[in-house]
Amino acid sequence: MSVVGIDLGFQSCYVAVARAGGIETIANEYSDRCTPACISFGPKNRSIGAAAKSQVISNAKNTVQGFKRFHGRAFSDPFVEAEKSNLAYDIVQLPTGLTGIKVKYMEEERNFTTEQVTAMLLSKLKETAESVLKKPVVDCVVSVPCFYTDAERRSVMDATQIAGLNCLRLMNETTAVALAYGIYKQDLPALEEKPRNVVFVDMGHSSYQVSVCAFNKGKLKVLATAFDTTLGGRKFDEVLVNHFCEEFGKKYKLDIKSKIRALLRLSQECEKLKKLMSANASDLPLSIECFMNDVDVSGTMNRGKFLEMCDDLLARVEPPLRSVLEQAKLKKEDIYAVEIVGGATRIPAVKEKISKFFGKELSTTLNADEAVTRGCALQCAILSPAFKVREFSITDVVPYPISLRWNSPAEEGSSDCEVFSKNHSAPFSKVLTFYRKEPFTLEAYYSSPQDLPYPDPAIAQFLVQKVTPQSDGSSSKVKVKVRVNVHGIFSVSSASLVEVLKFEENEEPMETDQNAKEEEKMQVDQEEPHAEDQQQQTPAENKAESEEMETSQAGSKDKKMDQPPQAKKAKVKTSTVDLPIENQLLWQIDREMLNLYIENEGKMIMQDKLEKERNDAKNAVEEYVYEMRDKLSGEYEKFVSEDVSMCLPTRCLLRAALNVVGTFKQYYSDSQPIKMRFQESEERPKLFEELGKQIQQYMKVISSFKNKVHFFFPTVTLELMSICSPIISKPKPKVEPPKEEQKNAEQNGPVDGQGDSPGPQAAEEGTDTSVPSDSDKKLPEMDID
Repeated sequence: MSVVGIDLGFQSCYVAVARAGGIETIANEYSDRCTPACISFGPKNRSIGAAAKSQVISNAKNTVQGFKRFHGRAFSDPFVEAEKSNLAYDIVQLPTGLTGIKVKYMEEERNFTTEQVTAMLLSKLKETAESVLKKPVVDCVVSVPCFYTDAERRSVMDATQIAGLNCLRLMNETTAVALAYGIYKQDLPALEEKPRNVVFVDMGHSSYQVSVCAFNKGKLKVLATAFDTTLGGRKFDEVLVNHFCEEFGKKYKLDIKSKIRALLRLSQECEKLKKLMSANASDLPLSIECFMNDVDVSGTMNRGKFLEMCDDLLARVEPPLRSVLEQAKLKKEDIYAVEIVGGATRIPAVKEKISKFFGKELSTTLNADEAVTRGCALQCAILSPAFKVREFSITDVVPYPISLRWNSPAEEGSSDCEVFSKNHSAPFSKVLTFYRKEPFTLEAYYSSPQDLPYPDPAIAQFLVQKVTPQSDGSSSKVKVKVRVNVHGIFSVSSASLVEVLKFEENEEPMETDQNAKEEEKMQVDQEEPHAEDQQQQTPAENKAESEEMETSQAGSKDKKMDQPPQAKKAKVKTSTVDLPIENQLLWQIDREMLNLYIENEGKMIMQDKLEKERNDAKNAVEEYVYEMRDKLSGEYEKFVSEDVSMCLPTRCLLRAALNVVGTFKQYYSDSQPIKMRFQESEERPKLFEELGKQIQQYMKVISSFKNKVHFFFPTVTLELMSICSPIISKPKPKVEPPKEEQKNAEQNGPVDGQGDSPGPQAAEEGTDTSVPSDSDKKLPEMDID
């Protein structure tokens, strides 16, 4: 079973695997642990990762990067509209209304969904892991930003399915970092002691995330999260790009933003310059040769001037830090340590801002680039039966408050209720009780759209079907279980109808012992089968919350739901019947389309493999031809027979051998006998010497048995005769001169290697086709080689 963690970043990705020695971040075919989140489409195949990164400028229109930000977003989304001007490739509106990516692939225009493009990247990461583990990779844990909404998370889950992966958990990036930090700590406080509070700050290429976590021995609980979804290293790069666009425009009269390739080259150089300024405060040059219109450009920048230009960006560092403490109801003195990860936290001014806010030195015990993927691999190891991992429970949080809305017959309108508040524990389940006579719809939505980095607060609609009234016409009791699962995705997981089976008059009231038994049953229903999905609260806390929900929903007369009729005192026996639920999710890919995407991804993988095999074969041919060309004019020259020497000069031409496979096969067939004759010539003296030694030894044996009668001598003689006689009596092979008939047979023979059957003339003349010629015998060996 594979144990793999994947950090699916905006700009770069990492893969970590669990082994007997611990967690290891693995390298790709370029011996680099970092794989760029970049895909380039060509006329014959796709290039993914580092190979695609090298084509960002040369194949700008068909090389896509930064596509992760389009997950679950409509083409009309203001965020997508704002991103259009920064993209070298084209984005289009798909029939579903989502954002698609338009490229030219296999010599035709193709529109890919964001899920498909992400699946291509995941397939590459999967291949990288498989090449190291030497076994198939299926199970994995994938990281996502903690601010991702329901639609974005479902979109990433679809991408993992297209890539042929079974995602055990979508893990928030800051939670993965916290796991990588806490699981190795031996000095954490005991469960009954006050927890250790640690703040994790992750500023990457495109986003800024902060979380505060409470640690006890074997336990991690996320208390709160805060974020700025657009603040990252990319914004600092843009400041430099805009500055040099303006400077070069005045100095060299160049309109850089009108030429996308020039803009991309400048962006790459500005990113390098930014990294240099993190380690050097002096003036640094920026020079680009043949930048635009064969003009060389140059400029300078220093850290002080750069920070002045980034004042507005640096001002956005503190608000999430302040927000996360307020949400967790903690003071700065309550924080044990501040851990920073992410590439952009290497900017000295960012570190200074964070350190100044908390009033303490920052901790850098974690690998800034690989902490997320290591945390994901640890989570996968915890979920996997293949490894025994130290007990460590993880409780995450819901990033945005989630509410339900429904039509209320009692109020003749709609009612709503917040079922999960901001920073509520996750994964978590709640059971709600409704009284209905007919099917009804629950609409889930985010109740604080102003805090949402997403234009549509809707999550999904859930239609609870086959609801019928009681036998006396009164409303039926319907229990609905809602949950935020291990991936952070909200769902109505089940619904059941409570049926009254038997009435007995003048007995106990309905809502007493029986209700308590139902409550206990609901409490059991809250538990999930997966170990990682168990409730992090104590059973008493769970029951109290469940009872509170039950009371608030079923006990309200005027607000939320229909009330049951005030029944007579009665003792009842009830049973529950599961009800079907129809989900209408926002931007959901249907199963048929998902299967089509999976099939297409398989075809593209096969096309990439075929093209790679073709290139490898081409390189092997080139290597062989160059080697043979040198040897035929050197050590093999005296072994070339006259009939072959006339045709070898033309067949030695590299171009002919590379362009026509058949030519190479014939070239190989012609050169092989020469190679054999050379080997025989080299080995013959040594073999004759060996043979002479053996003959002398046999002569000694003969002399020792001359005057003695032994049965051994006839046995040796017979064995020697049986082996040697067939060899020395074998007739000398005939060398047939070329004939006109043989030329005709070759012309009418196999085409493009489609078999070894004889031509029409040979078949008509009754030629024995079961005995192939010598050249035909060698062709299968060529194919095998």
